[in-house]
Amino acid sequence: MKEVMLSKVFSGTILGIGGELVEVEVDVSSHGLPTFSLVGLPSKAIDEAKERIRAGIKNSGFSMPETRITVNLAPADLPKEGTFLDLPLSIGILAASGAVERSLLQDSFFIGELSLDGRLKKVNGVLPLTELAVKEGFKRIFLPKENAREASFYKEIEVYPVEDLKSLVLHLNEISSLEKAEPLDLALNFEGAEVDFKDIKGQHKAKRALEIAAAGFHNVHLYGPPGTGKTLLARAFVSILPKMTQEEVLEVSRIYSVVGLLPKEGLVKTRPFRSPHHTTSRIGLIGGGSRPKPGEVTLAHRGVLFLDEFPEFPRSVMEALRQPLEDGEITVSRAAGFATFPARFILLAASNPCPCGFFGHPKKPCRCTPRMILKYRQRISGPIMDRIDLHVEVPDVDTEKLVGEGEEEESSKVRERVEMALKRQRERYGKVLYNSQLTPREIKKFCNLEPQAKELLKQAVDRLSLSARSYFKIIKIAQTIADLQGEEKILPEFIAEALQYRPRQEA
Repeated sequence: MKEVMLSKVFSGTILGIGGELVEVEVDVSSHGLPTFSLVGLPSKAIDEAKERIRAGIKNSGFSMPETRITVNLAPADLPKEGTFLDLPLSIGILAASGAVERSLLQDSFFIGELSLDGRLKKVNGVLPLTELAVKEGFKRIFLPKENAREASFYKEIEVYPVEDLKSLVLHLNEISSLEKAEPLDLALNFEGAEVDFKDIKGQHKAKRALEIAAAGFHNVHLYGPPGTGKTLLARAFVSILPKMTQEEVLEVSRIYSVVGLLPKEGLVKTRPFRSPHHTTSRIGLIGGGSRPKPGEVTLAHRGVLFLDEFPEFPRSVMEALRQPLEDGEITVSRAAGFATFPARFILLAASNPCPCGFFGHPKKPCRCTPRMILKYRQRISGPIMDRIDLHVEVPDVDTEKLVGEGEEEESSKVRERVEMALKRQRERYGKVLYNSQLTPREIKKFCNLEPQAKELLKQAVDRLSLSARSYFKIIKIAQTIADLQGEEKILPEFIAEALQYRPRQEA
C-alpha cells in the first residue's frame, strides 16, 4: 500500500426530481482500530454500501484497506439516499489508499451501484445528475454502461460507460482506456397513438372540445352513459396532442429518470398519458412518502391525467388536485423535508350522469332515485368543477352513425390544426405559454375581443351569474378557438361556443 492520504470524489444525490452535489471525502488512517465509518446523513441503502464496496473491491483484484476508514458525505446536513454513491465511495477509498491516481478525480463525476463481483448496475436518476454535473462544470462523467444513453444527450460533458470497477481503475491510472459514448441527437419524431379519431364514430361535439383542449391545454370533463366512448375518446386524445419541445422532453424525462420509468431510448419523447384507478391513494396521486417522491400528477406533467369514473375517487384525493390544477405544481412536506414537483397537465375526467349510468338516456330507463343522483353528483365539489374548463356531454351514438360507412377525420389532420394554433400562441407570447395558463393581467394584454363579443360576454355574466374565474376561463377558451380558426380577434361566435362548454346546472 502506498502513502496514506485524504481523497475527494464528486457525485450527487436526488432531492425531489433535481440533483444536489455531494462531495465524498475519504480518510484512510493507520491510527486506531480497523473500522469503516460513514457520516453525512446517509440512508439505509447507502449505509449498506459498506459491505458491497468491501466485496466489490476485493473481487475486482484490489485490496481493501484493513485500517480506519472515515467517509464524510458533504454537505453533512443534506439527507443522502440511493445506491449511485457506491462507485464514488469505492473510488474514494482506493484513491485514499493510493491505488488510484488522483489527477482525473477533480474534474470527474461518478455515479453507479456496485455488485459484489465489481460490476456496475443500472441506477435511477441519471438524467438530473448528469444535468447537475454539466451545471457544476465537470468535464467527464463515469456511470454504468446501461445508463450511458440517457446521459449522452448532454453534449457539454464527456460520458464514459463503465462495465466494472477494475476497468475504471485501470483507466484512471492510465493503464488502459475506456471508450467515450457518442453524443446523441434529440430526435422528436411523433409516434402514433393506439387509438385514432377516425376509429371513433360520431361524437363530433366531444371531438371538437378535445381539439380545443389540445390547442390550449384546457382541462376537460366528459360525462354520459356507459358505452358511449368516453374512455375511447380519452385514449385517442393523445393522438392529437402536439409534439413536445426539446425543453419539455428533458423536463419530462428527468421525472421518469428519477422514478425509474425511462424507456430504452433514454428519453420520453411522447406526451405522458396517466390513468390511475379510482382506488389510488392520495399519496399515490400527488406524491409523498417519508422522503417525498413524485405521484401521478407529476408523472402526467406536460401530458394527460385521465381520471375515469371521476366521482368514485375519494373526496380527499379529488380535493388534492386543487393546487396542481391552479399552480401547475405540487408541494409535498414531510418530516424528512419538502419537495416541489411540476404538475402542469391536462386533466381529462370522465363520469356517468348517475350511479346506474342511464339518467337521461333515450332508450334505457334510469333506476336511481333523485336523492341517489344528487348525492352522486355532489361527490365532485364545486371548486374542482370550477377548475375544469370544458364540460362536454357524450351521448349515446345513433345506430346509423355507428354502422354507417361515413369517413371520420384522422387525428393527424386535427393535430396539424392544433400545432398551428400553438404556433400562434408562441409567437404572441414569445415563449411556450398555453392559453389556459394566462393570468388576468396577460388576458387584458393579449386577448383582443371585438365590441360585440364583449357585449355578449357581459350579458352572459349578468344572466348566468358567472364567477370571476368563469369569466376569464371563457375568454381563454374563446382565444383558443380564435387560434384554431386563425383569427387575430375574439369574435362573438367564439364567445358563444365557449359558453356552451359551461358545466350543466344541477337540479
